Amino acid sequence: MSAIFNFQSLLTVILLLICTCAYIRSLVPSLLDRNKTGLLGIFWNCARIGERKSPYVVVCCIVMAFNILFIQ
Repeated sequence: MSAIFNFQSLLTVILLLICTCAYIRSLVPSLLDRNKTGLLGIFWNCARIGERKSPYVVVCCIVMAFNILFIQ
């Protein structure tokens, strides 16, 4: 089943996208900073969410990992 049709998989993909974009921006900030608008601006927005809401993102990552490892 595709991640689009399964809500839990969609949340996992979005969470991984946020974490990946924040990590890439910490390594190479100029890569995401030059694309603040348009289609590639989604990655910049995900990086900003990952940086500014990092305690909430960490809690979501832990809950998702627990859910995937022990409940599924």
